Amino acid sequence: MADADIPGPTPIERLTKRAEFLACAQAPSCARGAVVVQARPRGDDKVLVRAGFTATKRIGGAVQRNRAKRRMREAARLLLPDFARPGVDYVFIARGGVTTRPWPRLLDDVKSALIRLAAERDGRARDPETPAPPSLET
Repeated sequence: MADADIPGPTPIERLTKRAEFLACAQAPSCARGAVVVQARPRGDDKVLVRAGFTATKRIGGAVQRNRAKRRMREAARLLLPDFARPGVDYVFIARGGVTTRPWPRLLDDVKSALIRLAAERDGRARDPETPAPPSLET
């Protein structure tokens, strides 16, 4: 049974194409402890949430990178249903220490990053009273 077949509030899929990861790289991000989370609103009508996971060679060899991605996938599986926004793509990037960080602290890192990104997005969308930046025209 695929993740999309499980009934729930928001279906979650995986990012698989390089272009999807590169698009998220231009989006707002939040670094917390051993993880960086990038969140990019897609702008389509789908309520789908998509997530991708990456670890560079700075994390270590293939075994350490795979362990880092497994830990981030599990954290995302637990937290995205509660803290993800529909219509947003998320990329989780491993930082140093992600494989040795205590599990509760890693969950806190991911949770606080998701909350911060949602607050930034909602804050900008809800605050029409914020003045526009001054014009450069004279």
